[in-house]
Amino acid sequence: MAEADFKEAPPNLNIFIFTYFKRLQLSLREINRVNLIAIIVESSRIALPIGSALDRFIKNNQEQFQYASGELSQLLRDIALASKVVNREVNKAGLIDIMGAMGSQNSAGDQQQKLDVLANIRFTRALSKGGEACAVISEESETYVDLNNEGKYVIAIDPLDGSSNIDVNVSIGTIFSIYRRKSHVGQPISEEDILQKGECQVAAGYILYGSSTMLVFTTGYGVNGFTYEPSLGEYVLSHPQMEIPKDGKIYSINEGSANSFAEPVKKYLQYCKDNNYTARYIGSLVADFHRNLLKGGIYIYPATAKDPNGKLRLMYECNSLAFIVEQAGGSATNGKTRILEIQPTSLHQRTPFYVGSTNMVAKSASF
Repeated sequence: MAEADFKEAPPNLNIFIFTYFKRLQLSLREINRVNLIAIIVESSRIALPIGSALDRFIKNNQEQFQYASGELSQLLRDIALASKVVNREVNKAGLIDIMGAMGSQNSAGDQQQKLDVLANIRFTRALSKGGEACAVISEESETYVDLNNEGKYVIAIDPLDGSSNIDVNVSIGTIFSIYRRKSHVGQPISEEDILQKGECQVAAGYILYGSSTMLVFTTGYGVNGFTYEPSLGEYVLSHPQMEIPKDGKIYSINEGSANSFAEPVKKYLQYCKDNNYTARYIGSLVADFHRNLLKGGIYIYPATAKDPNGKLRLMYECNSLAFIVEQAGGSATNGKTRILEIQPTSLHQRTPFYVGSTNMVAKSASF
């Protein structure tokens, strides 16, 4: 259409054409603006490629496992699968009457919660069906569960730590350790298979059921964290090669029991206060440990007049977290001895527990 044609065109048509080109110009500007935003977002952390799914990560790193025959990889998958089921049950606990006490006690004499029992069933069932585990040591069972003489691994697990917090919607967790059996495959399980030092662990981890669900584990080659993506039904690598700061400003301890603490513990707490440290104690071991792993800090559950040997269990709580924290660059002791060097003498043995940033654990032992 020539310029003369525009001049001779009816006024209404001229207005229409002018408006059309104005809108086209605005549309082009809008497209350019959207493209610019897309470029900015693409170069930011918001649009970083999604991390590796757990299965792919395990497959790609299987050669790191001491016995790379596939059973350990499958064990980790079995635990991850069971945790997804437990995560679902935890999320709907308030709707289907599985909150509150069961009316029975566990191996430690603690009141069992309904979800404790349910989680124990889920994990034990997953491990028994997989066939890789020969035995399971659980907080919820007085003796170990003999699964399969052909299995190569012993699992020590606290199926649901902090379960008394469920009723008030506080974060809880699962803690696990994996040991390779000492006796020959096919033979009956022996005490030597069950009562192994923490330094014999081939893998350890925990699952945190909180605002998001996370699986954090180590096989002795650093610590990696995976966040559960519910729409995909997958754990996705979100925290690769986690490291705890060498020092921190957070201390986690139940100060309600301070009157029964030994004098060195009281002095360390006073040192923390004098140096303006922050007190953070949730009462859920996994949640307190996870925060300190990310931020730097120390978690202490010392011996008390009521519990002279400490309260936390060596086999399926302290050993697991000690292995993880050491792989992340931290420390764990019973106040004197490295946790991983303690020889257990019973399934449900207790111990005082000091775990976290290396400098803070060392300082706590200096009083």
